[in-house]
Amino acid sequence: MNAVPGSLGSNMAWRSCSVLLRLTGEDVLRSSVRGGRWNHSFQQRCGFRKAARKPESKKVEEDLGPARYDTVHQKTSTPHYEQRAPPSSPRAFSRLIRPLVFTVGFTGCSFGSAAIWQYESLKSRVQSYFDEVRADWLEKLRPQKRGDFRKEMNQWWNSLSEGQRTVTGIIAANAVVFCCWRVPSLQRFMIKYFTANPASKTLCSPMLLSTFSHFSFFHMAANMYVLWSFSTSAVSMLGREQFMAVYLSAGVISTFASYVCKMATGRFGPSLGASGAIMTVLAAVCTKMPEAKLAIIFLPMFTFTAANALKAIVAMDTAGLVLGWKFFDHAAHLGGAMFGIWYILFGHELIWKNREPFVKFWHDLRTRGGPGGGGGGDDGRGGSV
Repeated sequence: MNAVPGSLGSNMAWRSCSVLLRLTGEDVLRSSVRGGRWNHSFQQRCGFRKAARKPESKKVEEDLGPARYDTVHQKTSTPHYEQRAPPSSPRAFSRLIRPLVFTVGFTGCSFGSAAIWQYESLKSRVQSYFDEVRADWLEKLRPQKRGDFRKEMNQWWNSLSEGQRTVTGIIAANAVVFCCWRVPSLQRFMIKYFTANPASKTLCSPMLLSTFSHFSFFHMAANMYVLWSFSTSAVSMLGREQFMAVYLSAGVISTFASYVCKMATGRFGPSLGASGAIMTVLAAVCTKMPEAKLAIIFLPMFTFTAANALKAIVAMDTAGLVLGWKFFDHAAHLGGAMFGIWYILFGHELIWKNREPFVKFWHDLRTRGGPGGGGGGDDGRGGSV
């Protein structure tokens, strides 16, 4: 997740180099905000300017807390950022209660929804099989059209792996949000809901929405490249339903880790980006397949094992967190990586393999009109690690 050091990031050249070098098989793009200062070159490039400081005793803005964004004129596309004094320590940590509840609740809902999704998919598989047979039969009778765009798209779609088809929707959502950042009238809305800042009044929804938010094209491109690269392995290992539950939960969990670190250190500021969730995917694949060979995109001749790559990334983010590096949101990276490692080692057994009672409840609810209707059924197994 890229943090926006007081103004949403560094200059584009620095970002593209650091991002692509560091993320060739692994994503480390969640940069951190330190001290509420925005890079001057980024202010000029992206239109962000730091407003005059107000007295610290003045009441914090209700909608954005210590970080206040405003526009000078209604017609301008230049939002202004004003850094105010962070809340006192007792109040600050009490602000983490709602994000914690949201994190636990959203994670539970994600895995519950994934279990239901898998149940419904398995239930409709037989019907889908007959539909495909019928479609193939009709296709043979129907005269072929050359240059049929729809047919070519179907062929391209069918040529993708299940993992690539799964993450296509995620990539499309990130692209839409990126385009929204380009709309001047949406700037204030995007800053409020698509950047995660523990000093803001809006705490919970940005924990998820910021996972789909990128201000820089190079930041988004590098993140989506890494996600695309690891999608086939991750989805074949987890199944698409479990993968989506892990990915969405990872976005919220990594943001919560960022919140905790910012509250503890007092370094407030907005963060955005998918790299916290992608770090979970990367860590899960590297933990499950430690001997897999990886390479840097611009240096394909140098290969290394997935286990060594994961160790290097964790070590680098740990050093960045301890030493106070300001380039990335290292806490979010570490939170995502730790969740990915934990899920492969323990979480799959504790969560996914214990979903059968919930699936049976849903089965009874769907087939009998309510729980307790009896009759076993499809327990929704599948997609195990």
